Amino acid sequence: MSDACCGGDGSAVGDDADGLSGRWKSFAAGGSALAWTLGMVAEFADASTVADVAFVIAVIVGGATFVPGAVAGVLRGRLGVALLMTIAGAGAIALGQLGEAAALAFLFSVSEALEEWAITKSRRGLRAVLQLVPDTTTIRRGDDQIEVASADVVIGEVLVARAGERIATDGVVRSGRSTLDVSTVTGESIPVDVEEGDVVLAGSVNGGGLLDVLVTAPASDSTLARIVQAVEDAQDRTGRSQRLADRIARPLVPGILIVAAAIALVGALLGDPELWFQRALVVLVAASPCAFAIAVPVTVFAAIGAATRAGVVIKGGAALEALATVDTVALDKTGTLTRNEPTVIDTIAVPGHTETEVRALAAALEANSDHPLATAIVAAAEGPITAADDVHTLAGHGITGIVDGAIVRVGKPGFVDAAGLAVDVRLLEDGGATVVLVENDGATIGAIAIRDELRPEARGVVDALRERYRMKVVVLSGDNVATTTAIGRAAGIDDIRGGLLPADKTAAIEELRAHGPVAMVGDGINDAPALATADVGIAMGIGGTDVAIEAADIAIMGDRLTHLPDLVGHARRTRTIMVQNLALSGLIIAVLIPVAAGGLLGLGAVVAIHEIAEIVVIMNALRARKGIADHEGEAHELPDATGTPRRVVHA
Repeated sequence: MSDACCGGDGSAVGDDADGLSGRWKSFAAGGSALAWTLGMVAEFADASTVADVAFVIAVIVGGATFVPGAVAGVLRGRLGVALLMTIAGAGAIALGQLGEAAALAFLFSVSEALEEWAITKSRRGLRAVLQLVPDTTTIRRGDDQIEVASADVVIGEVLVARAGERIATDGVVRSGRSTLDVSTVTGESIPVDVEEGDVVLAGSVNGGGLLDVLVTAPASDSTLARIVQAVEDAQDRTGRSQRLADRIARPLVPGILIVAAAIALVGALLGDPELWFQRALVVLVAASPCAFAIAVPVTVFAAIGAATRAGVVIKGGAALEALATVDTVALDKTGTLTRNEPTVIDTIAVPGHTETEVRALAAALEANSDHPLATAIVAAAEGPITAADDVHTLAGHGITGIVDGAIVRVGKPGFVDAAGLAVDVRLLEDGGATVVLVENDGATIGAIAIRDELRPEARGVVDALRERYRMKVVVLSGDNVATTTAIGRAAGIDDIRGGLLPADKTAAIEELRAHGPVAMVGDGINDAPALATADVGIAMGIGGTDVAIEAADIAIMGDRLTHLPDLVGHARRTRTIMVQNLALSGLIIAVLIPVAAGGLLGLGAVVAIHEIAEIVVIMNALRARKGIADHEGEAHELPDATGTPRRVVHA
């Protein structure tokens, strides 16, 4: 919260705001309101003594929510709105207007309590993420299973996750097979299948199987903990709207004090001193920029909290505002437009042989290989696989082995002669596929085409960015030009740039920025410079490298590209709310100052108008708490790569 608002000690938005401080201010505001109401009733009934006592109680109880902060701010050289309210209240008491002073104290205490409630509500949703980690968890030590506090689990221990239990921290499945509900962590609505070797995240709910998980991070440094910490650290990063609000609000407070003093002094010299002193107090309150100061931070808190619940980490208001102004999105290919999971897309067999035979022979050689394409070849084979004998790998060329007594070779064209398949190989490579040839007993029998396929939702995402938000979409990839072009065209993108080194990607971003704000979306180490160079960097978090995530301003923790257009919509909607709040707050000040100086409104009326405006600003800001998917609808249809509409349901 800006110091320009309260001029207090800043604790209002600290952790204390989540506990007793926020509740105490609410109780104080209620007590002050009750006392003021009692005083008004007593005054109407001509019970002046009772009315005065009630008004004094209202002043003391309500003033306790902001006067100490105002004094603390003055001692530190910070002049805030609370100081204006304190001076106005003291002046009203000096003039014998206890009712006006009580109204000011109770109304401003209500606004303070509302601010606390708004921030606490947003923070509470964020901090609740950490409560997804169970207090205790089961650890396997030898043959024993021991229940320990989740905070005491250390790296290297084996965590036992039973059906229905939440996983306490990040780890790798050591044994077992199950499905995990990861919706609260990544925003994925569909359960994820896991088995030995798969990574699991803290807060995930285990399905029907029993899992042994090797712990890779303590609970204090788990994915959930880092998400919360990243968001809380980001609250100090203010965007342009907030910096504008602070630049106006901070000098406005001492300026108001000078203007009010001038009105009182000049009025006293030219007319009734008491009348002009009273008007000076009213001007003091009329010009207070409290609603102006809270217009942006409450909106940012609410919007970031909503994004976090949807599995998107936004590192501060600056990133949110930058995304709202972006008109070009640059997408990395591998891991962003594609899943970085190569698959066999085609198999060609020469006459006399079958596609099944070609895949089976290749899989026999690749069964125990650690080559990135081996997994795709083995997965494409049908039936049981018998590993080849005497297997040898020739780095950069291929692999050889013996199957059923015959020498089999699998590798790239050149290592294995394409023979009569040369034309087919060239067509497949032009389509962006990596081709391996299979040779059996000296004769080439077939070719296997492997490609990291386009995400099924990618075409719909690109169309949404272009049509719904009028954005230009570009592909920047380090992969070869043919592969990048094939994937880019399948996604419906015209500006496709392949074969780029990290420095080339950075240069491309700088070139695009010359025409307007740019967002870069990537997941690899080679994307980090471009992510940092763009106006806003967005990392695909679940499969992204730590370097990419650190360099980015926003991290999509799920493995779903459909969050991207929703995220853009969320940012633009949030910026609209910010502008609405700033415009309303500025209009209130512009209208009230001349009205107050002309004596058309009293102190109580001006305070009431200000606090009503502040309530409106807070309620409007909290509209940004709607989830990323909520304002777009719970589900919508996006066409897949083939153009077929596909229903996408958001977490």
